[in-house]
Amino acid sequence: MRLLETVAAHEQGAPAKQLARETGLALPTAYHLLRTLVHEGYLRRDRGLFFLGEAAERLSSSGAQQKRRSTVTDTLARWRDAVGVPVYYAVYRDGEIGLIGVADTPANPAVEEWADFRETGHAHALGQCLLAQLDDAARRDHFDRYPVRPVTPYTVRDAASLLRSLERARETALAMERQEYALGTVCAAIPLRVGATAASVAVSLPVHQADRLLPTIQRLQAEMRCLLGSLALSISI
Repeated sequence: MRLLETVAAHEQGAPAKQLARETGLALPTAYHLLRTLVHEGYLRRDRGLFFLGEAAERLSSSGAQQKRRSTVTDTLARWRDAVGVPVYYAVYRDGEIGLIGVADTPANPAVEEWADFRETGHAHALGQCLLAQLDDAARRDHFDRYPVRPVTPYTVRDAASLLRSLERARETALAMERQEYALGTVCAAIPLRVGATAASVAVSLPVHQADRLLPTIQRLQAEMRCLLGSLALSISI
């Protein structure tokens, strides 16, 4: 590990003798470890100099991704604690709805994904909010692959009705649904866009607390203004 760290500190590469000296390793030991690291792909050797290899770069990439995921998890948990209800975060990438994170508690559990979120974007607030952010071509492509169909007795019945709802969601920057995805549940979602990535954050409540839905999502909007930067940096997950 010391050898890897030392090589990483030399962008232009370093020879074995220098690496042995800087790590405090005996030269024979350093040579043995360097050969092993090269063989395993963690280092590469070029003209007597050692550089980080592809395996080490994959580790770095994975570490950065884990850090971004941790940022999302921590941010959602803070928002959940602030508004007192489950909070969801989703993005639309490569033609698919992706549920990135959910923060809930045993006392206020999240809605169970009983029907695939990707296929039922027309029914839940997260999906409606994401679809409202797409251009016409991207939206048509989505509906060609995932046609509008009933999920519950309250789900929008046809594409024309859904398009009208999406237009309202686009104009108001708010998507709300009542038992369209899960019976006994109401949800609201607000858009979040950074660059070309469409994203959405949502909350859910039991249907008997539907009167709390709008005040809750409005409070979430206020909380998001404080922590938006940390989440925005993580949208590239």
